[in-house]
Amino acid sequence: MSKQRLNIPFSILDLATVVQGSTPEHSFRNSLKLAQQAEQNGYHRYWLAEHHNMVSIASSATAVLIGFIAGGTQHIRVGSGGIMLPNHSPLVIAEQFGTLASLYPGRIDLGLGRAPGTDQLTAMVLRRSTNLGAEDFAQQLAELKTYFSAENSNGKVRAIPGEGIEVPMWILGSSTDSAHLAAYLGMPYAFAAHFAPQQMQSAFNIYRQQFQPSKALQQPYTMACTNVIMADTDEEAQYIATSAYQAFLGIVRNKRELLPPPVKNMNALWNDYEALQIKERLSCSFIGSAATVQPALQRFIASTGVNELMAAAHIFDINAKLHSYKLFADVMSEGVMRDK
Repeated sequence: MSKQRLNIPFSILDLATVVQGSTPEHSFRNSLKLAQQAEQNGYHRYWLAEHHNMVSIASSATAVLIGFIAGGTQHIRVGSGGIMLPNHSPLVIAEQFGTLASLYPGRIDLGLGRAPGTDQLTAMVLRRSTNLGAEDFAQQLAELKTYFSAENSNGKVRAIPGEGIEVPMWILGSSTDSAHLAAYLGMPYAFAAHFAPQQMQSAFNIYRQQFQPSKALQQPYTMACTNVIMADTDEEAQYIATSAYQAFLGIVRNKRELLPPPVKNMNALWNDYEALQIKERLSCSFIGSAATVQPALQRFIASTGVNELMAAAHIFDINAKLHSYKLFADVMSEGVMRDK
């Protein structure tokens, strides 16, 4: 046996999940606790995702929550994974993230997505218009970049704070569409393989093949977000993962509820077709003990060529969640490789 680092940065995607018997307030406190542990355990970033009209996800006011997490930590990067730009005025996002970057210099990331992060009715309420859609994403992104630029100091509309502040921006995707834009603009690219893994490799191939260097980025940079649920044994990890299975079962059935506790047998809850659907959605998942997850992660990193790995985890019990992320950090920094 020989020890070898998996040797890429590792990060966390948090949805401020609300579990049964709890409240958003508890979720926020647990998120801070997780972020503080992550900082101690060598995580590179802690991102929060914008979702709306979902009772189990409390990260709707994403910029506010980013400020809370950044204020309770010292050096870990904190950002959005992502802000759904079509839901917002680019000026407002420039002001919000310019404010965050002024409060926490060198620590704020701005990941940007083009999906609504919610249902169509809620998206219309957010946007107050049916005319703005994902196809306008590139134009909105250009406007946002203008507000951040020092050259806009003579503009009639300016982002204060925001103007002249370097806030690293990412393109997020769950299909191949955004890969073309990220490549054309020379921006780092993160893929949501934790719920839409099917087109991940195609998207990465497009991005790398079409990448054009920019002032911000000279070489392609990819990050994959995957599900990682770990415990001391494979059996325990599979057991606590049933909360995630139930959450996705609610999505399939269009019945959103607070994250439920784990169960011993999923077969009593789903049928064969639902089980197949959910397992396809969660096919980019690493569930088990360190001995099981480490070689699987090694194969994944080698096959995809990702520059960074981000972990998401729908886990009911906060102590089990903290332990899972601690095990993941241990694997990423001290992974044990079996000699072939």
